Amino acid sequence: MPEVVSYRIQDGIAVATVENPPVNALSAAVRAGLLAAAERAAQDPEAAGLVLAGAGSAFIAGADISEFGKPPVPPALAEVVAALEACPKPVVAVIQGVALGGGLEVALGCDARILGPKAQLGLPEVKLGLLPGAGGTQRTPRLIGPAAALPMIASGDKIPAAKAVGMGLADAVAEGDLLQAAFAKVRALAAAPLPARLNTRTDRLTAPGAREAFEEAAKALAKRAADEPQIAAIVEAVRNSFDMSLEQGMKRERELFVALRDDPRSKALRHVFFAERQAAHIPGLPKETKPRTVNQAAVLGAGTMGTGIAMSFANAGIPVRIIETDQAGLERGQKRIADTYATSVKRGSLSPEARDARLALIEGAVGLEAAAGADLVVEAVFEELGLKKEIFGKLDSIAPGAILASNTSYLDINAMAAATSRPQDVLGMHFFSPANVMKLLEVVRAEKTSPEALATAVAIGKKLAKVPVVVGVCHGFVGNRMLSRRTQQAERLLQEGATPAQVDKALTDFGFRMGPFAMADLAGLDIGWRVRKATGATAPVADALCEAGRIGQKAGRGYYAYPEGARAGVPDPEVQSLIEGVSQKLGITRRAISQEEITERLIYPMINEGARILEEGIAARPGDIDVVWLYGYNWPAWRGGPMHHADAVGLKRIVERLAAYAEQTGDESLRPTALLRQLAAEGAGFGSLKPQGNNNTKAA
Repeated sequence: MPEVVSYRIQDGIAVATVENPPVNALSAAVRAGLLAAAERAAQDPEAAGLVLAGAGSAFIAGADISEFGKPPVPPALAEVVAALEACPKPVVAVIQGVALGGGLEVALGCDARILGPKAQLGLPEVKLGLLPGAGGTQRTPRLIGPAAALPMIASGDKIPAAKAVGMGLADAVAEGDLLQAAFAKVRALAAAPLPARLNTRTDRLTAPGAREAFEEAAKALAKRAADEPQIAAIVEAVRNSFDMSLEQGMKRERELFVALRDDPRSKALRHVFFAERQAAHIPGLPKETKPRTVNQAAVLGAGTMGTGIAMSFANAGIPVRIIETDQAGLERGQKRIADTYATSVKRGSLSPEARDARLALIEGAVGLEAAAGADLVVEAVFEELGLKKEIFGKLDSIAPGAILASNTSYLDINAMAAATSRPQDVLGMHFFSPANVMKLLEVVRAEKTSPEALATAVAIGKKLAKVPVVVGVCHGFVGNRMLSRRTQQAERLLQEGATPAQVDKALTDFGFRMGPFAMADLAGLDIGWRVRKATGATAPVADALCEAGRIGQKAGRGYYAYPEGARAGVPDPEVQSLIEGVSQKLGITRRAISQEEITERLIYPMINEGARILEEGIAARPGDIDVVWLYGYNWPAWRGGPMHHADAVGLKRIVERLAAYAEQTGDESLRPTALLRQLAAEGAGFGSLKPQGNNNTKAA
């Protein structure tokens, strides 16, 4: 078996290189190899010092995820870092790529860190509901100061090389031969008394104003992330650096790590981590499938969605042509794009130069013929199937080599594909609003979508910084199909006796940022009203509100009143009177409804619909459904998504409650689906299901 950490002497300096492809994860063998290298270099008479390096494109990208959930194998990472810190000779890390999590903690045990121009450093454990567990919360504040360390650890974001040097996290960015730069650093350190290691440094902790700056940052963070236990733990751990020795702080850090590891909210976040990665593995897609190159994109429609999609392409550096039917509509769309970028510049999140570069990638045009020459066309016009079929029929000859994608939220991709002579090039790319911000991309595999077209859509989604999830064809796909069940129950709860404020509170207490009725007011009630009138559907309370001119915030009144243009709504007696009138007209005797029932009536029908989606093969995995809801609908991440939440609650309880609500209300849509009943009877959960291919034969 080849060594995962090699050791050699070069130019009088020991070089230990981690060789554990693809990302040099910190497996037990890597930890043992690093520990042996530190101990060997300390005793090696030929070595003036030690350089740590990583083979390939990474230094060390963090823990070995294959070890998650298994008994720990020695040596512990903290032991490895302590050995590096105890080495009597200078130790320098040379980081050409990523040093994340435990990889950065290893580098913090060194005397210096030399970066390549593309290096990225970070402690992303927070995204798994954890905190760094090998001294990251103790050494980082000693190196860069607690007020700077706290947001870095609490965000988990990657820090690019130049910024890392600027904040003191690394020593230099070196062009050219990084190893020679590291050798020079070792020699410079060896020529003088070694600087104090981080286990003895307190200068950044005792600096004037350090405590006050930290506490101010901690207060803001605690307010923003009150429901995230790992944030409170990170705040406590970094605060401990002021009052504890490094050894004491690390002991408490470990206690906090173990408590988080066993916390259900942390488990949910780890589920999210793995579910997102599993979603990238598409059942039925041959491994040898190569995506097509997309050098030019076209977007049809310069409305809110079309402009957001166009910005997504420009933000990724892909030239895009946004196409409208008339000049006035095009100009409105171009102004919306320019205004959005101007706001980003004003906020400081985008430089004027970056704005100009992105605007230069967006070309406007009038007429469908402008789609000629595009490698990918995304249709984002009105949700009217006849119109979309007409457009796809014309695109067939206008853009003969292009992949043709629809941004539809609900409609039948198979029908659109049938309007062309090459259905293998047709699929859905369902972006979420605002498309330039929201991370989810539902990639809808139609009946005849080719593997190559599917792979291209997924690859482009990743390039656009989206999280692509492949789904099958059905009305509403995954997200909106499940949402319709929640919307249906929210309406019925009002008819039965709940108020809009009670329903909204149930969801915000559950962890959503907004309740369904506050969200409906923000979006505008008239949108759904138009759809219902076109399809013959009804929602008695919502329809009555629209008929009364209460169409949401833009009208100053919807489910709530918005006095003097207020952004937050207040309960309105007129709405209560209107709802009671609807109940009376429908012959429903109103009753008091508990918050527990409201929550269950909103969440459990969604889970039930998720089970139907899995039965039909519309989603390949329960985790795919969770990813859709996390990134498209702001499901609280610490609850892990609806299907993970179902397993946490227990499917037996969900089956019992759904059956009871179906009996109580007479609503047969609440009857537990066969899969839900089967899993509950077996004492199993959704997590026990194996992936399956998306069913791409379902019509909308």
